Amino acid sequence: MRRTLAIAIPIASVALLLAGAVLERSPGDLMWVPLVAASTGVGALLWHRRAGRALGPLFAFVGASIALDVALSGYVHQATIDDLPGADWVAWVFQSAIGLAGAIYLILQLFPTGRPLTPRWRALVWLTLAAIAVSIVGPALGVTANFTQNFPQITHPLQVVSPSVAETLVSIGGLAGVVVLLASGVEIVLRYRRSTGVERAQMKWFTAASAVTAIGVALGAFLAPQPDVPFALLTPLIPIAAGIAILRYRLYDIDLVLSKTLVFALLAAFITVVYVLVVAAIGSITGAGSLFATVIVAVLFQPARVWARRLANRLVFGERATPYEVMAGFSERVADAVSTEEVLPQMAEAAGAGVGAAEVTIRVALPDGGERVERWQGPAAGGRAAEPWVTTIVHQGDAVATLTVTKPANDPLTPAERGLLEDLGAQAGLAVHNVRLTEELGIRLRELDVQAAALRVSRERLVTARDAQRRGLQRDIQEGSERQLLDIGRSLATVTEPQQLDPLIDRANDTLEGLRDLARGVFPPLLADQGVVPALEAHIRKVGAHTTVDALDLAGRRFDADVEACAYFCCLQAIQNVLRHAGNAASRVRLELDGDELAFEISDDGPGFDVAHTSRGMGLQIIQDRVDALEGSLSVRSDASGTTVAGRIPTTARDLVQVAR
Repeated sequence: MRRTLAIAIPIASVALLLAGAVLERSPGDLMWVPLVAASTGVGALLWHRRAGRALGPLFAFVGASIALDVALSGYVHQATIDDLPGADWVAWVFQSAIGLAGAIYLILQLFPTGRPLTPRWRALVWLTLAAIAVSIVGPALGVTANFTQNFPQITHPLQVVSPSVAETLVSIGGLAGVVVLLASGVEIVLRYRRSTGVERAQMKWFTAASAVTAIGVALGAFLAPQPDVPFALLTPLIPIAAGIAILRYRLYDIDLVLSKTLVFALLAAFITVVYVLVVAAIGSITGAGSLFATVIVAVLFQPARVWARRLANRLVFGERATPYEVMAGFSERVADAVSTEEVLPQMAEAAGAGVGAAEVTIRVALPDGGERVERWQGPAAGGRAAEPWVTTIVHQGDAVATLTVTKPANDPLTPAERGLLEDLGAQAGLAVHNVRLTEELGIRLRELDVQAAALRVSRERLVTARDAQRRGLQRDIQEGSERQLLDIGRSLATVTEPQQLDPLIDRANDTLEGLRDLARGVFPPLLADQGVVPALEAHIRKVGAHTTVDALDLAGRRFDADVEACAYFCCLQAIQNVLRHAGNAASRVRLELDGDELAFEISDDGPGFDVAHTSRGMGLQIIQDRVDALEGSLSVRSDASGTTVAGRIPTTARDLVQVAR
């Protein structure tokens, strides 16, 4: 039933209008067809959809009342010709029904929710109904000037009051109508200022249609031969815009519609003013004002269009740029950016200025687990804010950053603005990815700088240690072998009998053995001949350390000379530390091949020490430097049960050599 009525109301109203135009034999009445069709159609649709509360019936009522007026006027006109019955009462109904047009004030007061702005504004609704009632009662009770003018041949069928009283009631109704109109305008302004989100967009649609209608009617009053024509043709925009706003069809395109509308209106006003001024000024002198006006308008049209577009965009978007300008401006900024340091601030500014945000935050996740944060704050920062909106910036399927936009509470983010920000994020994906690469490169460079500095210090310590070893070797030779050889030389000078050579030969052999021991301490021949394990076992036997070696996985395997030397001397130094600091406690050396790394571990049963609060001695520092020189790793653990020194030295498959046994 509701659907049937929704279809029948517009059809019946248009049919009634057409019937009235035929009866009155006035093709001019057909100009009201768009208004009647738009009002009744939108009103019936809103009523069928149960949207807008009272607005649907009001729109349908306004459209139907216009059609009824035309039909009544047509019947009266035909009745005066063909002497049809009831002409006086039909004229009476027509004249009284004119006051029903005041229902449009109710639409202004109730749009877009169908309710007054606040409970206090309900008084304006009652005042409007009272003004409509007075406008109806006055012409109904007595003869008025309009009745006499419209129907000079018809007698008023019901003259309860005098014409002066009837005119007074009409004047009171008209004055009340003016007051209601002004109050309705104030309510619209207040509703717009307090509106947010969807309601703000709805008010923009309604305002845009009203502005176009007002401008068109105003221009038509000066330019059109019949001022009613622009009114009849432009007024349908109001119910159409209201229907779009309430039903929310393409609701958020209103900013673009407003901008285009203002451009059109400004250009129309410019052309009209220039044309009239030129015709009035030059035409009175030369008589060719129209030609000059046409030329001037043609020359100034393009600059005027550019100016009108800028002004319209400024009026619609405020301090914000248009969506196209935001995208184009950001593209130009990114293209002109000298360094990636400029990309994030420019992106934040473009996003914030483009949607009028209070604050914009861009977070870029960095490879080291940290993040780079760039914030932009607008003029509205610090006030009451709406819920932040967050989107992810993606590059080639990978999330590279997050964009957080916060707008003022009274102007939340619209779907159109969300779309703009998503497009901006898609465009900025590559730029943000480059920022991440730059940050990653910077992190790697800083890590390399730290590693290089540590390597330099390590190598300096190795050089210092080697110099100390050379000085120690020199001292050992001077105080040991060299002194003994000098003594042997002096003793040989005093030898007189062969039997005196035997002690000197024994001393020479001891000196030679001492030199061999010194040579083995520098680089034992057994290490070069048979590898790490045999060399370690020989050294352990020589020094008498209580140490066992576990290296079954390395049986028959050899490594690069640097790797073997590093492992041997690190283990050697750890054993010496056990001898010196742990009283030659029981210890174990474990060597194994773990992937591409040679792992060694020396653990003892000594008293241990506090690793966190005890500085490393020369021995552990030498081990650390040797491992660092080959880009390995070292860890030291110690407690009351003993100490463990563990290290890993990188090696490769090509360093492995199988030794034939």
